[in-house]
Amino acid sequence: MIDDIFADVKDRMTKAVESAKESFATVRTGRANPSLLQGVQVDYYGTPTPLPQLASVQNQDARSLLVTPYDKGAMKDIEQAIRDMPNLGANPSNDGNVIRLSLPELTQERRKDFVKIVKAKAEDARVAVRNVRRHGKDEFDALKSEVGEDELARAEKELETLTKQFIDQIDEALKRKEAELLEV
Repeated sequence: MIDDIFADVKDRMTKAVESAKESFATVRTGRANPSLLQGVQVDYYGTPTPLPQLASVQNQDARSLLVTPYDKGAMKDIEQAIRDMPNLGANPSNDGNVIRLSLPELTQERRKDFVKIVKAKAEDARVAVRNVRRHGKDEFDALKSEVGEDELARAEKELETLTKQFIDQIDEALKRKEAELLEV
């Protein structure tokens, strides 16, 4: 029973860390990367659709991306969704077949703004991990009548250790992303 709870908690904490890393990838670092457009939602015939389902995104060079829509009719909607994306700072240009996206050089002030954004995303991930811990602790408390107190105390200590490991993973990913952002 306790092992099942641990398996569930560990799986959910792993997903929270992976989500944080994916979220960090959407913050730009000065180099063009197709993952910058991963979270873009395009209004495609009235339905919000992820950009990767409507177009291929490729690196053209270090500071530009090339978006090739599968449906040329969706080009204006894709262009508008990219233009509306916060924190990108790029203006897409459309030549009728593809959308070119040139990313401007990052200033030191803009880099610091991006670090603040990444820190906020890291804190959200930490909160998610702590919520999973709280949920796991509640499940342990529900087992009080079925399991001995010593076993519950050991399980709660192990839960704290597990929580610390996952929060440390988030902090490590944050440190790497921060160094990447501040690198000139």
